[in-house]
Amino acid sequence: MNTSMIGGTTQVSRAWLRRLPKAELHLHLEGTVSPETLVELSRRSSAGQEASALSLAEAEALYHYTDFSGFMLAFKAVTARLRTPEDYELITYRMMAQLAAQGVVHAEVYVSVGVIYYWRKAEIDADPGTFDRIFRGMESGRVRGERDFGVSLFWIFDAVRHFGVEEAATVFRKAAAMRPQFPSIVGIGIGGDERRTGAEPFRDLYAEARDAGLRLTAHAGETVGPGSIWAALNIGAERIGHGLTAIEDPELMEVLAERQIPIEICISSNLRTGCCVPAMMHPVRSYFDAGLMITLNSDDPAMFESDLEAEYLLAQREFDFSLEHLRELAANSFEASFLPPEDKVKYLHRLDALP
Repeated sequence: MNTSMIGGTTQVSRAWLRRLPKAELHLHLEGTVSPETLVELSRRSSAGQEASALSLAEAEALYHYTDFSGFMLAFKAVTARLRTPEDYELITYRMMAQLAAQGVVHAEVYVSVGVIYYWRKAEIDADPGTFDRIFRGMESGRVRGERDFGVSLFWIFDAVRHFGVEEAATVFRKAAAMRPQFPSIVGIGIGGDERRTGAEPFRDLYAEARDAGLRLTAHAGETVGPGSIWAALNIGAERIGHGLTAIEDPELMEVLAERQIPIEICISSNLRTGCCVPAMMHPVRSYFDAGLMITLNSDDPAMFESDLEAEYLLAQREFDFSLEHLRELAANSFEASFLPPEDKVKYLHRLDALP
């Protein structure tokens, strides 16, 4: 293993980290679009239209914000440039290339289906096949990416909680309807602004999705207190996205540790959106030491100037995770995934074999 000693602590090399098999479980497709790709997409979408194409400087400016609300506006600006199935195929394929370069062998990727349905409602109402074609573009990118890079990928259809229950029902039922034809659709979740809408209104929809064979996730405890995490657990969420504020509730910490409910940790995301400042206030190490099942993730890597490899390095540099700790985090990523048991075992064996 190629390592060095800094301040008495063994430092992992990037080469070793890239050989470390790992999964990423909290990754938004739209958040992987780089400014350069956004410029390319804007040229496509502006062709023959009144809207002008973005310059690289204009695209880069969209990725600069100071808080969570600013991030959501940036995310919206990116999704507005995604128009055709070919656009979605392109960003999916490039995402998988980026994942493979970091040693990611499996990913479970959120797609903002709620955004697509909400902002393109008139278009979809006029042509109900619009989303199906968009998804086929994603699937084409996924199939090509798996063939070319050896990365497996599952989709999680994400609803926007503050768009309301009716819109979420459309998203979740679409996932259930398409899953028999597309087994890569593995689950559903709710993202968006939890300051405006909690998890409880979605209880019945989560039960319906579970009965349809879908796995259940929820963003919770990112911008509000631990009550949001309790609510997500109460409606059946199997994994918690972010979960920053669990640290404020000792009873919740005990429940999460005892039940080994996976927490999808996104350190750079939390710092960039201002949900956790400064870095040393982040609870990632406290969670690990308390025995919680945590995984590391990049969330929206293009928008946070990070990726999964960088998150592992950050965990070691800022939070004193040892090499064996990093192995454990990689193992957690497979254990917490929605992969079949035999695939989990396969990847864990590969992990154990790494020198």
